Amino acid sequence: MSVDTYRPGLEGVPAAKSSISYIDGRQGILEYRGIRLEELATQSTFLETAYLLIWGQLPTKEELKSFQHDIRYHRRIKYRIRDMMKCFPESGHPMDALQASAAALGLFYSRRALDDPIYIRNAAIRLLAKIPTMVAAFQLIRQGNDPVQPCDDMDYAANFLYMLTEREPDELAARVFDVCLLLHAEHSMNASTFSAMVTASTLTDPYAVIASAVGTLGGPLHGGANEEVLTMLEEIGSVENVRPYLEKKLENKSKIMGFGHRVYKVKDPRATILQNLAEQLFEKFGRDVYYDIAIELEQAVEEKLGAKGIYPNVDFYSGLVYRKLGIPTDMFTSIFAIARVAGWLAHWKEQLGENRIFRPAQLYVGMHDRPYIPPKERTALV
Repeated sequence: MSVDTYRPGLEGVPAAKSSISYIDGRQGILEYRGIRLEELATQSTFLETAYLLIWGQLPTKEELKSFQHDIRYHRRIKYRIRDMMKCFPESGHPMDALQASAAALGLFYSRRALDDPIYIRNAAIRLLAKIPTMVAAFQLIRQGNDPVQPCDDMDYAANFLYMLTEREPDELAARVFDVCLLLHAEHSMNASTFSAMVTASTLTDPYAVIASAVGTLGGPLHGGANEEVLTMLEEIGSVENVRPYLEKKLENKSKIMGFGHRVYKVKDPRATILQNLAEQLFEKFGRDVYYDIAIELEQAVEEKLGAKGIYPNVDFYSGLVYRKLGIPTDMFTSIFAIARVAGWLAHWKEQLGENRIFRPAQLYVGMHDRPYIPPKERTALV
């Protein structure tokens, strides 16, 4: 590809080599370190998968036990970070609160000893351990309540749900949430991962890397799309309104949230698993009023746009799962971030191995040799 070849959004332009995840968008295949996602979702846990992503192999029994123990030990956050969060406006978005809080961790733990394996391990553990605590803490703080302290006797997913409600979560709910985290843990060179890699390439600290990625994830075209899906389902309102709503969207050439993907040309494998998780929750806790609308919309979109490779992506069913778990809609993207920290850390660690700072070229399309005009001779633009 010539240096003068321009691809908007860098679509299809290789920017790195990686052994972390693999996607076949035409067959709907996603692998983490060579292991199919479906196999991990049924047999592994989020923390075991996080270890696999970051260190490249499944941990031994003792390695996993040590990893889980260290993360439990580091779940608590400094009281200064908690007090800082109390100064955030109650109307602030949870992703903005998380970005600020993640960056603040660097004030306490950053030494930038990026050639030290112990520093790298400790940074990974702290970020995996503390990000969920900060997400849950802001949710309670903005309601005027003190944060709930982590419960050392609970595993990763159950502890987060406990910190949101101060109630021990149902076993199925905790397992479903753990699988949700696993499904969102990594997805190759997406926008937030690329942001993390660009930041990492400057050899700044990992807390700044994660804060950068969080800021990128918050956009509605990336992690924020799952919030928009529920808003869309609420707007549709009933099964009968699905097809008229879709026709209007297509007529106006508007985006249908939760459908289509830059890579997948079939149904996102994560969406298939999430739909199954949603049905498990509905069977035990009752059907969501918007699920039938979602099913009808998926069928209608497939009829209209399936030939173009437009199918549900990961965002389409994730919101329905989180909603049934009692998670507020504007927290959905923060949940995405909790999971994706694993992938971001994996790419951060991989980037350090053969680092070269990112410095892409650009095609200049501006003017040349413009004269300078003194202020008194300038005229306003119309």
